[in-house]
Amino acid sequence: MNVAKKILRVGITYDLKKDFSHREDEPVDSLEEFDSEETIDAIRDVLQSDGHEVIKLGGGAGLIDRLRTSPVDIVFNIAEGIGGRNREAHIPALLEFLNIPYTGSDPLTLSLTLDKAMAKKVVRSEGIPTPGFKKVEKMEDLHGLDLRYPLFVKLCYEGSSKGVRLDSKISDPSSLSQKVKWLLETYGPPVLVEEFVSGPEFTVGILGNSNSSVLGVMQIEIKGSPPDEAIYSLEVKREWEKRVSYHCPPPISSRLLKNIEEVALRAYRALDCRDVSRVDIRIGGDGIPYFLEVNPLPGLSSVYGDLPIMAGRMGWEYSRLVKTIFHHALKRYGISG
Repeated sequence: MNVAKKILRVGITYDLKKDFSHREDEPVDSLEEFDSEETIDAIRDVLQSDGHEVIKLGGGAGLIDRLRTSPVDIVFNIAEGIGGRNREAHIPALLEFLNIPYTGSDPLTLSLTLDKAMAKKVVRSEGIPTPGFKKVEKMEDLHGLDLRYPLFVKLCYEGSSKGVRLDSKISDPSSLSQKVKWLLETYGPPVLVEEFVSGPEFTVGILGNSNSSVLGVMQIEIKGSPPDEAIYSLEVKREWEKRVSYHCPPPISSRLLKNIEEVALRAYRALDCRDVSRVDIRIGGDGIPYFLEVNPLPGLSSVYGDLPIMAGRMGWEYSRLVKTIFHHALKRYGISG
């Protein structure tokens, strides 16, 4: 006997670039992490094709009232939130308070991973290789810096290459002071200073929970730049079609590929990620894969999102990726759908 599939009311939570206005006194990349209407509609279309009723809930404080007037069975969450290192956790925490299931990692993991220094402390405690680093709140924190040059400087609580420029690789103390001062004044503290890992860069897609597995490993090659000079910066990302080559699967040995997958999976599990994440890794001069950071809310643009690009290179249609993330969450909650 065939059991009828349950139709679920699925809400999508998100933040759109068009809902925010860019002020002249803000950095050019202040809205970089927010999504486009096209991405939300693409996710909606996939969930509707799976037989569900889909409601675009959005984000912000008005979400509380929208959840009252439009109750849902589960939320597909890609909201980045606004303000501070807990911003990605705001909506998941609200959903937990209201006992509403949702896709992706929980508030603790989202806050922990957005704070790159804290995430590195956790993975390091598990014996996972990660470059030496220091969290800098003010210029005085650079005194007595016990790190080897070259260094790399980025914002501690941001993603999507916000604050990362072509000059983010630092070769001397004077350049370090100038770059850190600019970041502190332009974006505010804290800043992460870490030892630069000179080899090629990879990003690893991971799906699942108790039996999490690697979707794919994608090498990010900056055209015209050797690995020890390559920086996946804002300038590069905005012109990715001209300036980036994505290799998936990457042209590396099976042994190195296995080591990269192992480091990524260990980090995913150490940080208690759920359903989906993307882990960034670079290879050191010693041949060791080093954990850089993890994004438990990876971009899902069907056009330029690293995870969808990777999935496509691995033979997955966009709809399969979205459905797989959704079904991992359903299984985790014991929901049939």
